[in-house]
Amino acid sequence: MLLPLTHGETEIIEVVRITDPVRHISSEDLAGDTVAIWEGDQVQQVLSLIADLPEGEQYRCFLPGWGIRAHGSTRQLFDIAFCFRCHGARVRGPGLPVEQQGQTFDAKSPAALELLRRFSSCPPN
Repeated sequence: MLLPLTHGETEIIEVVRITDPVRHISSEDLAGDTVAIWEGDQVQQVLSLIADLPEGEQYRCFLPGWGIRAHGSTRQLFDIAFCFRCHGARVRGPGLPVEQQGQTFDAKSPAALELLRRFSSCPPN
């Protein structure tokens, strides 16, 4: 998956459990409950997993259950909402090209399964 150019500035990742997936069809932000904060090595590991997500065939639902908010030292850099059912991801951030905003990934790939395992291991609020 193509990450925004600003991904190298990421210092903290907020893991978001999306509470109203239907809202994301037209929403401009990533709404949900923050269930974890990842820092240090976890940030680099997760960004590597996301970058390693192979392209996949997208289905139609886009009802994301998980997302991340990537933060630099002074601002939020970007966010990504993931739908592991339809293999779709929505990436949002300042100056992000349109072709990067809607992406697909193979939700059955090793990288996707590991990412979902990490998301699922976050304690619920």
